[in-house]
Amino acid sequence: MFAKNVGQFDRIARIVLGLLLLTGAALGYGLWMWIGVIPLLTGLMSTCPLYSIFGLSTCPIKKT
Repeated sequence: MFAKNVGQFDRIARIVLGLLLLTGAALGYGLWMWIGVIPLLTGLMSTCPLYSIFGLSTCPIKKT
């Protein structure tokens, strides 16, 4: 459906950040921490809609 545009380091960072924010939300540090769903999902799917809009990619270049 979407082209993968999130590289390995970026992906791991997004998943970790998303989990940390969601843990904070679960512990009651504020409703704003539910924003962690976005980096978690983009990390799990390896695609970022904003990267697509701006033509960015952190994936390594594939050699043909």
